[in-house]
Amino acid sequence: MESAIAMEKEKRAVAGSRRKIRFFDYALLFIIIFLVAFGMVMLYSVSYYNAGITFDDPAYYVKKQLFAALLGLAALIVISRFDYHIFHTFAPMIYIVALGLNVLVQTSVGSSYSGSQRWISVGGISIQPSELAKVGVILFVAYIVSRSPKRMADIKGIITVFAINLPILAFVAMANLSTAIIIAGIEFVMIFVASPKYKYFMGIILALFGFMSVFLIIAPYRVRRIQIWLHPENFDEGYQTLQGLYAIGSGGIFGKGLGESLQKFGSVPEPENDMIFSIICEELGIVGAVAIILLFLLLLWRLMIIANNTYDLFGSMVVVGIMTHIALQVILNIAVVTNTIPNTGITLPFISYGGTSLSVLLAEMGIALSVSRGIRLENTEDLYLMREGE
Repeated sequence: MESAIAMEKEKRAVAGSRRKIRFFDYALLFIIIFLVAFGMVMLYSVSYYNAGITFDDPAYYVKKQLFAALLGLAALIVISRFDYHIFHTFAPMIYIVALGLNVLVQTSVGSSYSGSQRWISVGGISIQPSELAKVGVILFVAYIVSRSPKRMADIKGIITVFAINLPILAFVAMANLSTAIIIAGIEFVMIFVASPKYKYFMGIILALFGFMSVFLIIAPYRVRRIQIWLHPENFDEGYQTLQGLYAIGSGGIFGKGLGESLQKFGSVPEPENDMIFSIICEELGIVGAVAIILLFLLLLWRLMIIANNTYDLFGSMVVVGIMTHIALQVILNIAVVTNTIPNTGITLPFISYGGTSLSVLLAEMGIALSVSRGIRLENTEDLYLMREGE
C-alpha cells in the first residue's frame, strides 16, 4: 500500500515538472529599454546645440522623442499582452489603411519638410505613413504565407505575393525611395524564408533592381546621389558625408567623451537624424560603436530565438519580418554613415530622431513579445535552454 502511494506521488511530481511553462522574453525587453534610453541620452548630446539655436530650447528634440517613446512603450505593453493571432484577423485591413495613408501623402493632404512630402499632420502631430507601411507589409505577407504555405513552393505563388504588395511599394517609393528599398528587402527575406525553392529568387532580385532603377531614372537627383557617393569631395552635397567621416576618424578608439563632439556644432548637418552614428563614434569611439552594434546583434539574436520556437507559421513569419526590418535599417544606416553606399536617408533604429519611426518600432517589439508569450515550454529544462538560446 505504501509503495503504491509512493509511486503515485512520484507520477504526480513528474507530471508537475513537465507542465507547460509560459515563456516571456525579458532579455529582449531589457535590450529594447536600454536602446531607447541610450538613444535619448545620445539625442540630447547630439541635438542640444542645434535645438537651442533653432527653437531656443536645448531639449526640444528630446521632448518630442520622449513623447513618441512613451506612446510607443504604451503600445508595446498593450500589444504584448494581446494574443498576436488578432493581427492575423486584421492584417488585410491594416495593409489597406497603410496603403490609403501612403496614397493620401501624395495629395494635398501631405505635408512637406526640407523639400520632401512624406508626412500627414493631424491635430498638430505629424505621422510618416511610410513607417506604417513597413508594419502593414510585414503582417500582410505573414498573413498570406500562413494561409497558403504550399504556394510558396511555386513561382506563381511567389510572384503573386510580390505583386499584391507592389501598390504600397510604388507609393512609398514616390516619397521615400530608401524606405521602399527596406520594404522590398523585408518582403524578399520573408518570402525567401517561407519558400523551399531558392532558385527563383535570383530572377526576383534582378526584377527588384530593375524596379528601383526606374525610380532612379525618373528622378535625376537620385542619380546625382550615386555620383556624390563616388566622389563626395567634388560636390557641395558631399559635405555631410565628409564631415561624418571626419567625426568617425576623430573619435579614435575610446572617443572624446560623451557630449564632447565638435562636429555636431554645425559641421554635420542635422546630426540627430541619419548621421547620429558618426557622432556616437566621435564621442564614444570605436569601442562605443562596436558595443552598440553588438547590442543590435543581441536584439536580432533574441528575435531569431523567438521565430525559431514559435509553433505557428504566422507568428514565426511576423518575427522574421520584424527582425529583417531592424537588421536592414542598422546595416544601411551604418553603411551610409561610413560612405559604403550612397546617402539614402535611413535612420538608426531606436536612436535617431524620428517620432513615427520610434513609436512604430516599439509597437513592432510589442508584437514580437506577444509572439514570445505564445511559446509553451514543456519543462524547466526547456526554459533554461530558451534563456541560453539553444
